[in-house]
Amino acid sequence: MTTDSHCIFCKIVAGAIPSRKVYEDDDIFAFHDIHPWAPVHFLLIPKAHIASMAQIGPGHDALLGRMMALAPKLALQEGCRPYPEGGFRIVCNTGAEGGQEVQHLHLHVMGGPRPWLKG
Repeated sequence: MTTDSHCIFCKIVAGAIPSRKVYEDDDIFAFHDIHPWAPVHFLLIPKAHIASMAQIGPGHDALLGRMMALAPKLALQEGCRPYPEGGFRIVCNTGAEGGQEVQHLHLHVMGGPRPWLKG
């Protein structure tokens, strides 16, 4: 597994920076956003350092599929109401023009009663 010693998310995965963990397995880590935009707001990241969605290739299909499949389960676990009355949003900012602030692939999962801070 590749890591970047300067990446804040790699440091969170390693336990060098504390986080409020939502989920962890061999390949994926999820934790609460420190500046939430919604009542439920957590990040899903691969443990391996992948800079952004722009670096995703065919070898990442299974990883991304697992991340997307985990999102609904974790959203309910963290307090989102069930579909169709409830729900959640998944956002993946990519690159500077896409609003990406941390150069480690991450999915924002946000939900809960509206209106939200942003979005």
